[in-house]
Amino acid sequence: MDKVFISQLHVETIIGVYDFEKKAPQSLYFDITMLSDIKPAANNDDITLALDYAKVSERVIAHTTAKPVELLETLVEQLARIILSEFNTPEVTIKVSKPAAVPQAKTVGVEITRTKECV
Repeated sequence: MDKVFISQLHVETIIGVYDFEKKAPQSLYFDITMLSDIKPAANNDDITLALDYAKVSERVIAHTTAKPVELLETLVEQLARIILSEFNTPEVTIKVSKPAAVPQAKTVGVEITRTKECV
């Protein structure tokens, strides 16, 4: 199985537990890896046969900015369910980084791997 990935997808959104986090958008960065058989798309040079990372990116951005949640854990679980149900991949790994969360750290975040059987 091949991998299609999106690296450092930047999204500005409201997220956080604390009141000050709910007042202004914060930067999140997503690294997403999806398993896919790329041979049909490659052999036919046909985007309709590919796992379209542009469409996945658009969907992640739309969901992340649509309805704020408090926890990164909630957000990545929601995104994993969306990607597995809407796109042709049996497995997705999502890492989300929140660089402004802990001033002493470059970034913090959550990483999960989910399969179609897990959702």
